[in-house]
Amino acid sequence: MLNLSILLEDSARRYPDRAAVVLGPQRLTYSQVEAAANQVANMLVARGIQPGDKVALSCPNLPYFPIVYYGILKAGAVVVPLNVLLKGREIAYHLNDSQAKAYLCFQGTPELPMGTEGYAGFGGADGCEHFFLITADPAAASPVEGAETLGQALAGHGPVFETVLRAETDAAVILYTSGTTGQAKGAELSHSNLLLNALTCNRLFNSQPATDTHLLVLPLFHSFGSTVNMNAGFSVAATLVLLPRFEANAAVQLLQSEEVTFFAGVPTMYWGLLNALSENEGVDVERIAANMRVAVSGGSSLPVEIIKAVRERFGVTILEGYGLSETSPVATFSNPASEPRPGSIGIPIWGVEVKLIDPEWNTVGGVDEIGEIAIRGHNIMNGYYNRPEATAEVIRDGWFRTGDLARRDKDGFYYIVDRAKDMIIRGGFNVYPREIEELLLTHEAVSLAAVIGVPHPQHGEEVKAFVILKPGATATEVDLVAWGKEQMAAYKYPRIVKVVESLPMTATGKLLKRELS
Repeated sequence: MLNLSILLEDSARRYPDRAAVVLGPQRLTYSQVEAAANQVANMLVARGIQPGDKVALSCPNLPYFPIVYYGILKAGAVVVPLNVLLKGREIAYHLNDSQAKAYLCFQGTPELPMGTEGYAGFGGADGCEHFFLITADPAAASPVEGAETLGQALAGHGPVFETVLRAETDAAVILYTSGTTGQAKGAELSHSNLLLNALTCNRLFNSQPATDTHLLVLPLFHSFGSTVNMNAGFSVAATLVLLPRFEANAAVQLLQSEEVTFFAGVPTMYWGLLNALSENEGVDVERIAANMRVAVSGGSSLPVEIIKAVRERFGVTILEGYGLSETSPVATFSNPASEPRPGSIGIPIWGVEVKLIDPEWNTVGGVDEIGEIAIRGHNIMNGYYNRPEATAEVIRDGWFRTGDLARRDKDGFYYIVDRAKDMIIRGGFNVYPREIEELLLTHEAVSLAAVIGVPHPQHGEEVKAFVILKPGATATEVDLVAWGKEQMAAYKYPRIVKVVESLPMTATGKLLKRELS
């Protein structure tokens, strides 16, 4: 029997006065976060929440998130974190699909009225019994008519609570996939899934108790931020400096002022940091580099050019990892103790196996032969919540098939080639967008690139590239097509190039290729 909330409880016992979360001038200690989480647990139990009940949470990177997250767990309930950008109709779908009994939603801002959308979604959910609006001022009245605030609900509930223990395989969190191929599905992750993944992260990064300061720019509702930053960080009493929405200039300032030692981000965030350094001459890059101990990347493939640039500016080599919501999320990682291999997602983490398979689940064994990544180990989800058929499609004999294509070198290091669904078939030849994007980034004028396939009457698909130029660069679309023709095989180079000011991204910083055409 265990409960994932032990990560907070243990650090609060050992380091009660250590800063747990920082947001601007606000600094909460571990004992304060623990006490507030206990209040949430007491309130939920008083409202009838039972062990195993689902409780949804919509909140950006604010101190409320870990307080409510661990409070839900302490009560023995299951956390259902929701993307803060969801609209009312989408929220109702998630509440209904997860069978949530209660929903806690931050009020938001005029630009992002989360509370209004959340209350509308709650109204469209059949079995959800309780709605609590998390307000910036706990004593303030609810700005949403008819909604009870969390501050009102917590009144009279004490800061001490005896945590409800659960079986190791019981669900702790249901994380919803992005739904790029249909309706979002809830990946049911157990207490042991998430606990072992967090502890394995600290083993990888050689984290020491009460020493690291994380700059948390990854959304906590996403598996990357919640495991690598929050759960792993809380387990060693790290200090989490919160940034509610990633903004490169603000992030650079915090790296310096808070003496950050640990940064985790997706490739576009590193790209943003590098650009921000160029725009802010007053930043003490040497001071940032002196404090920075670990930099990790995941979420999507990291261009080699960004690895090189970060090493030059920050003096730290990015450790690239790989995983999915369904794998808690970390499955492979670069080995910090050995020379990194730029472009590689590393090797399987402790307790996890990885292999490559073909569409019929047969193992692909050749060196540098391309296959779909399959994963087995302590990190694999219980399944998609209430979707046995969808679960059976992706899990067989304990192996989870990811949909990502990769190759393995002679030493066992894996390299992402592309998403199976993103692969372009042009005139019968397989074209991998990742390879084209990597090459485009070596052009002196190119800052960021995204490659997709578009319909073509003769070839089936044609290769199209969307490119953001570096400041002051003057390369034209015709120039880039001609350059690509010189650098790539005839079936690979993009015949269509479009120079753009920005690219669509998810809340977690991943490129939204499905919105490109």
